[in-house]
Amino acid sequence: MKRILVTGAAGQIGRELVPALRDRYGSQEVIAAGHSTPLPDTMKEAGPHTVVDVTNPLQIKDAIEKYEIDTVYHMSTILSALAENKRQRAHAVNITGLCNILEAAHLSGVEKVMVPSSIAAFGPETPRDLTPNDTIQRPNTLYGISKVFGELLGNYYSLRLGLDVRGLRLPGIINCMDYEPTAGTTDYAVLIFFSALRESRYSCYLRPDTRLPMMYMPDAIRAIIELSETSIDRLTHRADFNVSAMSFTPAELADAIQERIPDFKIKYEIDPLRQSIADTWPQVLDDTVARDEWGWKPDYDMDAMVDDMLVQMREKLGMSG
Repeated sequence: MKRILVTGAAGQIGRELVPALRDRYGSQEVIAAGHSTPLPDTMKEAGPHTVVDVTNPLQIKDAIEKYEIDTVYHMSTILSALAENKRQRAHAVNITGLCNILEAAHLSGVEKVMVPSSIAAFGPETPRDLTPNDTIQRPNTLYGISKVFGELLGNYYSLRLGLDVRGLRLPGIINCMDYEPTAGTTDYAVLIFFSALRESRYSCYLRPDTRLPMMYMPDAIRAIIELSETSIDRLTHRADFNVSAMSFTPAELADAIQERIPDFKIKYEIDPLRQSIADTWPQVLDDTVARDEWGWKPDYDMDAMVDDMLVQMREKLGMSG
């Protein structure tokens, strides 16, 4: 039976990934590992859980051995905007933490490690329209640098040491959350739904014409799991797959919400830090490699995402209709 450890299980993706993996492989086979952010009570009640500080190699080793782990989904990360303000912490978690995970996995006989990357792995010299899977990567943010490092190190452990490391470059992720995210550059696309439903207005920190790749959480979870389950014989790439679902601007998302909430209004108060980060990222990704090597295909476009988000957020906020 597959035994899975999920680090960063209390994060935006981890909160959705752990239940999905438990539904697929069994509640007792998926161990949720948290650290600085407490795990949700529902997650702890539904299956085994532990504490893993990824900057502590001994804690990683102990968890892998205690639970007889054969697959690790390494979701612990410090996101883009926060990483710029917490550089040493971001380096410790995003770079040293990844080294610790891969080395512990290799030494402990773990079979597979999933290490998601990000569109932040690209930079201002990267082609921004239909960004190729294999292209120049010179990010100028600490988060982006850590993601390029993760791709290269993942490929190294795969090709040199025989550890099966896989990863995909996730775009901005949108989902119905219990809290308002603040650490990422693409978080506006979640915050706008909170504000639209509660206040019918939103102040956006990115310019109205800032086009970025986005993905709805159900597609993101499915992409991670599908890549994990693909036969390695089909894969030429390892830890560096582009995956795409939709691309839009804040103005286009606002228009889609206004079609459904006519009194919704948006204004723009630009955050120079997050705008400068967004201006170095792709506008549209070319994910042909992922489609060819493991059959990736998204289910949600922007309109389908907006419809479902409004239903989910109304329920989350206790609103009718």
